[in-house]
Amino acid sequence: MKQSVTIYGKDKCPFTRAAVDALREKGDEVVYIDVLKSEEMMDKMLSISGGGRKIPVIVADGEVSVGWQGKT
Repeated sequence: MKQSVTIYGKDKCPFTRAAVDALREKGDEVVYIDVLKSEEMMDKMLSISGGGRKIPVIVADGEVSVGWQGKT
């Protein structure tokens, strides 16, 4: 089922890029946010992830996952 997904990450992170590409290929609507471009978005990501700095932080249907293992 297609879903709306928000991904917080960094442009140069290969795991972030892989997550964005895989979820878009699957047909999900992906909103990507580069946390290095906005202090406000960095703070939001840290709040969502419980203070963790591991990326990507993926929010789908209200569920948060941290990191990317290549599974859609």
